Amino acid sequence: MDIKKRFGLAVKERRIALGISQEELAMRIGADQAYISRIEAGQMNVTLETAEQVAEAVQSNVAELLGKIG
Repeated sequence: MDIKKRFGLAVKERRIALGISQEELAMRIGADQAYISRIEAGQMNVTLETAEQVAEAVQSNVAELLGKIG
């Protein structure tokens, strides 16, 4: 599994653990739900800045999310 898919799965896992929807996560980072869906599906090669925004929105940090995909 490539890193985009693994990162997406880590984001999805954390989002579900928090009990928030893709729509809520999208709102938190100023994006739309389809964008979050593509991240979680591993279809987006997100920038480090976006990864940081997503991590903060799911009350985590980039290192923790990346650690889940090691």
